[in-house]
Amino acid sequence: MQKKPERIILGIDPGTTLMGYGVVKSDGKTPVYVAMDVVDLRREGDHYMKLRKIYEATAALIEKYLPDEVAIEAPFYGKNVQSMLKLGRAQGVAMAAVLSRDVPVFEYAPRKIKLAITGAGDASKEQVAGMLMRMFDLKEIPKNLDATDGLAAAVCHFYQNGINITKSGSKSWEEFIRKNPGRIK
Repeated sequence: MQKKPERIILGIDPGTTLMGYGVVKSDGKTPVYVAMDVVDLRREGDHYMKLRKIYEATAALIEKYLPDEVAIEAPFYGKNVQSMLKLGRAQGVAMAAVLSRDVPVFEYAPRKIKLAITGAGDASKEQVAGMLMRMFDLKEIPKNLDATDGLAAAVCHFYQNGINITKSGSKSWEEFIRKNPGRIK
């Protein structure tokens, strides 16, 4: 299947308090920043109403940005089973909204997203945000880092699709920079 020369990727960091999202577009060479923000769900008291709002917000984002693909962060494994269940539901509802619009969805583990952005799978939210700010030459870090987490999912998907990635790994940072000049600013 031939890829379109330009594509739009929506990244989603699902949550039941804040749902972060970011959008990049691509001409096949480098990701270009389009938008990032959060959907604030804190005013919704009922968990089921939060799920409805996640579905509606995801559908609205698809209508607004018309993405070719959606990248979503997978729930991380934690000790609190109830929190994981709620997060899994949030992710599932977002995925259902995407799939109901016939847009392909791709899931990435938090560690893989961090690794794609910073080179370290155990990077903090602040490190991921800082790297994205430099990558896109953005001036202000968002108040809620869930927004940069959504953007990170989109950027991760861009790089995972083999765009601007060499077949063989780099042996040093110098070699990586030489092979990937578009990823460094």
